[in-house]
Amino acid sequence: MKIVIMRHGEAETFAQSDAERALTSFGRSASRDVAQRCSLQGISQFDKVLVSPYLRAQQTWQELEDIFDAKEVSLSEDITPYGDSAMVADYLQALIELEQPESVLLVSHLPLVGYLTADLVVDVAPPMFPTSGMICIEYDAQKQRGDILWNLKP
Repeated sequence: MKIVIMRHGEAETFAQSDAERALTSFGRSASRDVAQRCSLQGISQFDKVLVSPYLRAQQTWQELEDIFDAKEVSLSEDITPYGDSAMVADYLQALIELEQPESVLLVSHLPLVGYLTADLVVDVAPPMFPTSGMICIEYDAQKQRGDILWNLKP
């Protein structure tokens, strides 16, 4: 199965709170560009999409939803910037065992996206995701490990 992890697009520097930072116009266009290139890699449908409740992640998903077909989209409080990557990895493992999805997309933040990648892929240091960066992992639930298939940057 494929797990695709994306960092939100470029966001404004200032807002009333970190959770309320909105995407810039560049963040919107870069996110669309990366999603279109993901689609060209053969991944344009997701069984489940998990999106951080932070505004910039939600706005990133809004830019992607015309490009991707998603069966189910949910906000997840667990994938905010300082979420527990081991807990998210355990959740994904349980989701795979129960629902057997073919593909899952997470739209989240640094540092979580890097740590989660390292939790899912053996012997890889947490990668630094640029804004709108996306990585695809081929994940084997029986072995509880994945391999990076590709890494897209704006």
